[in-house]
Amino acid sequence: MSRRTEIDVRPITEAEFPDWNRALNTGFLQPPVVAEEQLEARRRQFVPGRLLGAFDDDRCVATFRSFDQEVTAVGGAPVRADAISNVTVTATHRRRGLLTRMMAQDLAAAKERGDVVATLIAAEYPIYGRYGFGPATTLTEWTVDVPRAGLDPRWAAPEGGARIDLVDGADVRKLGPGLHERLRRSQPGAVSRTELWWQSRTGVVDLSGTPWTEPYYVLYRSADGEVEGLAAYRADDRWGDAKQPLNTATVDWLLAVTPAAERALWHYLCSIDWVQTVKSGWRSPDDLLPHLLPDPRAARITTQADWLWVRILDVAQALTARTYEGRGSVLLDVVDRGGLTGGRWRLEAGPDGASCVPTTESAHLVLDVAELAALWLGDASAVRLAALDRVREERAGAARVVDALLRTSRRPWCPDMF
Repeated sequence: MSRRTEIDVRPITEAEFPDWNRALNTGFLQPPVVAEEQLEARRRQFVPGRLLGAFDDDRCVATFRSFDQEVTAVGGAPVRADAISNVTVTATHRRRGLLTRMMAQDLAAAKERGDVVATLIAAEYPIYGRYGFGPATTLTEWTVDVPRAGLDPRWAAPEGGARIDLVDGADVRKLGPGLHERLRRSQPGAVSRTELWWQSRTGVVDLSGTPWTEPYYVLYRSADGEVEGLAAYRADDRWGDAKQPLNTATVDWLLAVTPAAERALWHYLCSIDWVQTVKSGWRSPDDLLPHLLPDPRAARITTQADWLWVRILDVAQALTARTYEGRGSVLLDVVDRGGLTGGRWRLEAGPDGASCVPTTESAHLVLDVAELAALWLGDASAVRLAALDRVREERAGAARVVDALLRTSRRPWCPDMF
């Protein structure tokens, strides 16, 4: 009878990085052999102590990586976050508690560092709620039937002196970071991007191991020359009978800090010769796109899903970091089975600021820390969660008070995968 060895969960060393990447690729069903060029690019993501591995004897069988991030709270304040990625458990070692052990180590360290929240993009819905994460933003992808949209096919440059130009990757690396910073300061749910992000999205470094194909980059400048929009897109080459073009333009990403830039970029994308279909990429669920078209039904929703998941690590800091349009107070009993930030809290908030302090008073609303995360960025509804038995009112009308305080006029959005 074979003996099951004790699995060691710990931060990896630099020497173990190649084996950790083999396990990472295996978990994501990619070729397990990692090319040396790709491995060297990934070494730029190595931060001592932030890459965890589970080892059966000397073989890595589970992976976990976290890194420093900022996520924008309602009102524009950047909040310190522990971003979690590269989570895998090899199929031979599932159901042994390896993810639970890695998650516990990482979240404890994040709490000790003073991170306010943890974030991740969940590949599977049922996994992360048990660790206190809740879905805090939603993404939507539209497929636009260009002939039906009703736009004038004789597209011209924007009026009033603004202009649209095709640029290259070097321009994107130069102009994109500043534009993104402007966007994320006003977009709840947006997260920070590193220099490596821009390099990997413009073909300078290879993190994925897939062959690089340069997309088209299109830049919008206002009449005074200010960069206000930027998009990357690709196009296929498909033809029907009698040489009828049936091409699709697929947007990799699109950033716009003004409605004028957003309108101009979408009108450009829906007016490219030979393009019959535009796929929007990952957008906010209340994106302007459909209603920028004369016929909004030409934009059909083809994907809608939860996206950024948040785990609150400090209730008081998270709730005081954001802004509030209304004024009110509520007592929350936050249940945290992870033991990181539970307890009863009195939230008093208004347009001039907020306080959130521990209290021994009876709670108005009882909720799990995962449900608080879903409410924090303003997208979820406490009234709806109460109807689903996921929060409990101890005082009638408490859920409506929470909605009046926390919900936002525009929905939060995270443009990024990480």
